[in-house]
Amino acid sequence: MEEPLVLHDRDERGVVTLTLNRPQAFNALSEAMLDALGEAVDRVADDEAVRAVVLGAAGKAFCAGHDLKEMRAEPSLEYYQRLFAQCTDVMLALQRLPVPVIARVHGLATAAGCQLVAMCDLAVASHDARFAVSGINVGLFCATPGVALTRNVPRKAAFEMLVTGDFVSAEQARALGLINRVAAPGTLDDEVEALAARIVGKPRAAVAAGKALFYRQLEVGIEPAYADAGATMAHNMMHSCALEGVQAFIEKRAPDWSSTP
Repeated sequence: MEEPLVLHDRDERGVVTLTLNRPQAFNALSEAMLDALGEAVDRVADDEAVRAVVLGAAGKAFCAGHDLKEMRAEPSLEYYQRLFAQCTDVMLALQRLPVPVIARVHGLATAAGCQLVAMCDLAVASHDARFAVSGINVGLFCATPGVALTRNVPRKAAFEMLVTGDFVSAEQARALGLINRVAAPGTLDDEVEALAARIVGKPRAAVAAGKALFYRQLEVGIEPAYADAGATMAHNMMHSCALEGVQAFIEKRAPDWSSTP
């Protein structure tokens, strides 16, 4: 039997690891791969025991973007519109998850693969990882990856990447803000684990409310952003996790969130 296109694993802490599993094609996002990833994300969304997600990949690369051979086999406007809408739905589903998503990046992350990194909330990359929105090299401007890219890196840097298709290194990607951390050789999993551990030690309800607010406020002006943030913070303060956390601070003890959702 063929292995699943996306592997799913959850540890006892509630950290889910999703692994793109099409290594022979550098984990290119075929329609079937997008279907599998979308289903895996939906499964995570329905599991209230999940505290964080790590999105990684099997083989030599993180993700080479869309499957160009598959795309070329059906050259119709209707098909391409459906394909890019499907991809957008999966990308947005990652952002809408109530828990942080950490991209675990090694090797290449190109075009929609770079978009996938940008749509994750956090990213840790191996020192040899490389990033590009390289569609322009085959005459296809990476429009949808550009949406995610421009929400991560400065405007001129994003435009240069989009119109040249040039690669940036892991260190350059960190300097631009596309990723959070660069892992030394052999320590990628350790770096990812350290970041995940910092997250699962925090109350899920506060993280979920904060993540949702974080992305909402980015898309509006400063006044509605503050109004939304104030309302979110007030409701957060009334939640049992904040009541316990603040009381623990006052009493100079560690908070006990074991009984809070």
